[in-house]
Amino acid sequence: MTLHDTLSGPLGQHSADPRLSGIIKLAILAVGGQGGGVLTGWIEDLARAQGYAAQATSVAGVSQRTGATVYYVEMAPHHPGDPTPVFSLMPAPGDVDIMIAAEMMEAGRSIIRGFVTPDRTTLIASTHRALAVSEKMVPGDGIAASDEVMAAAEIAARRFIAADFDTLAIANGSVISASLFGALAGSGTLPFPRAAFEAAIRAGGKGIEGSLRAFGAAFDVAANPPGQATTQKDAPRQAHGVSGPARLMAEWDRLAAKVAAMPATVAELALPGLRKVVDFQDLCYGATYLDRLAQVMAVDDATRAWVLSREAAKYIANALAYDDIIRVADLKTRGRRFDRIRKEMRVKDANLLHLTEFFHPRAEEIVGLFPARLGARLEADPKWMARLDRWFNKGRRLRTDSLRAFLTLHLIGGLRGWRLRTLRHARETAHLARWMDLALGHVTGNYDLAVELIRCRRLIKGYSDTHKRGYSKFDQVLEATAVVAGRPDAADWCRRLRDAALKDEEGKALDGAIQTIRSFA
Repeated sequence: MTLHDTLSGPLGQHSADPRLSGIIKLAILAVGGQGGGVLTGWIEDLARAQGYAAQATSVAGVSQRTGATVYYVEMAPHHPGDPTPVFSLMPAPGDVDIMIAAEMMEAGRSIIRGFVTPDRTTLIASTHRALAVSEKMVPGDGIAASDEVMAAAEIAARRFIAADFDTLAIANGSVISASLFGALAGSGTLPFPRAAFEAAIRAGGKGIEGSLRAFGAAFDVAANPPGQATTQKDAPRQAHGVSGPARLMAEWDRLAAKVAAMPATVAELALPGLRKVVDFQDLCYGATYLDRLAQVMAVDDATRAWVLSREAAKYIANALAYDDIIRVADLKTRGRRFDRIRKEMRVKDANLLHLTEFFHPRAEEIVGLFPARLGARLEADPKWMARLDRWFNKGRRLRTDSLRAFLTLHLIGGLRGWRLRTLRHARETAHLARWMDLALGHVTGNYDLAVELIRCRRLIKGYSDTHKRGYSKFDQVLEATAVVAGRPDAADWCRRLRDAALKDEEGKALDGAIQTIRSFA
């Protein structure tokens, strides 16, 4: 958690008109489900309880996040018998005293809209991320950089208070609205005592204890004097421990020892890759992973810092641990997943959680479970494919809190022993072999191109239609790269093609890049 305090000073010195000097203007940007309305209600009730006239408004906006809302509160001292102030309905650029952003990109949006100014605005923001629709739509990594928003906030705001208020709230059994309220109190920007803030929470009558705990924790963060705030960097994710029967652990230790003997830069990714593959199938499959990685290392060059092998360690593991029906069913019935959902939904012991899984398998997924030869024959028969599609390609909702649905998925997830005989596995294995042969064939003549071809595997991910689109883009990139493989800038063109494929789901950018290559090849 971090606290930044760039300037300080009494609130209300911004206005040249003395009649307006006592008006406090506060805006909140919150994503749907974060309790922005509750936070606004607390602030309005707090102000009125302290003898202020107050008005709160809100305008919902769905263009970016399906529920991002602008809440606005104006308040001013008011004595009985005095005329009631006429307040504005919406914040105006350059005219906001306190800006509260319930998510990091909302803080950036408040800066872009001019609500945050260095001469008057205190910006309170949570550093966690709730991804926008535009970020989720990008096939690759479309997540906007929070660091850029942090840097802009340092410059744009008179005072900047930032911490992961969402995590802090969850840790105290509450929601982010309570921790943001605590940060507002701890910032000292409102002329009200802490007890008045807490009284507003108690008056709400719901979730009081958890809200007060989150409020107190956030208050302490925001109230830290400048220069004494502690910065907690994200602890490196620790690898999950491996446990099991002694016989299996002995085999795991043997495989792990092979990884330990690799160059450190390769082993750093090879160990989690091995763990992923073994979790997907078994220890024998893990040995297959290391054998394939050894093929890459045999033609790699230590003077190149083992870049090729390092990339291969990651992407071979991803290729071997593909998402099929068995894998999806297995993941959906694991205890860790149910624990995570309960935590995210804040389910208490007294609550009953109903969980509905949605399935929409295509005929290709069903045929993929068949033995390789039989599945290939059925796939080549349009009548059978149409029949299977009619039987299975329809939305199914399974309530996994019911015994029957859970056992159905659990039994399907337990078919991993059958997986290696399926048509899907045969297809994935053949595709993996062609990809590796193509990439390794360029190691001697163009090492950089071999590396870029290995990295192209990131285009393939997901399940069903998502997986199909990824495969199509992957094949198009490799085919287009083959056209320019003899050029000295082939690696650069491969990278451009891959980046274009990741830009949009429809593949329009990739089509344009391929047309460019065709124009000069």
